[in-house]
Amino acid sequence: MKILVIEDELKLANALGRGLKQENYAVEICNDGNEGLSAALHGEYDLMIIDRMLPGKEGVEIVREVRSKGIKTPIIILTAKGQVRNRIEGLDAGADDYMVKPFSFEELLARMRALFRRPTESVDNILKVGDLTLDTERLEVRRGKKRIKLTSTEYALLEYLMRNEGRTLSKDKIIGHVWDFDADILPNTVEAYIGSLRRKIDKPFAGPDLIHTLRGFGYRLELEQ
Repeated sequence: MKILVIEDELKLANALGRGLKQENYAVEICNDGNEGLSAALHGEYDLMIIDRMLPGKEGVEIVREVRSKGIKTPIIILTAKGQVRNRIEGLDAGADDYMVKPFSFEELLARMRALFRRPTESVDNILKVGDLTLDTERLEVRRGKKRIKLTSTEYALLEYLMRNEGRTLSKDKIIGHVWDFDADILPNTVEAYIGSLRRKIDKPFAGPDLIHTLRGFGYRLELEQ
């Protein structure tokens, strides 16, 4: 899953980036409000973490503009302002949660997991396509009753494909969502990881293949009838 962090305190931003990557999230970091707003409006993320006090564009204003465009991505606001009225303002602007600095990174992860568990349009704990299941809490993948071991990148790629079941995803779209924004990834890297996933979730099983290539367009995961 891909996280956007908009935070101008470089030390905190870098610490969040390192911690989230260790938890197998792809992370994009912006240190300016205007840059962050542009990323929030034009990128594709599973969650946004936005500081309230930012140069260029204030965090609450970013939240308002994001919501005004119909973007429903979960948002957590970070702030040094802990007064009730400040929290109310952030939540009324459209944020889903509010954390006052300093905070525990473990608590942030717990709040993120709580948001991912919400019964929204695209969030579910268990993803299922045919007899393939992915448990986003236990980080387990199974086909039928057999557990499949994946690397963190293979897992992230499979989760993205499963969350977009039936949709054709281009290599550029996959690169932008699965890998960090500053990673030096080539299109043939995507091909290699798709091939690796096929060898683990399709080839060993008698059931129909789930990963499909559309030449010139990209890849799609679905159970074809």
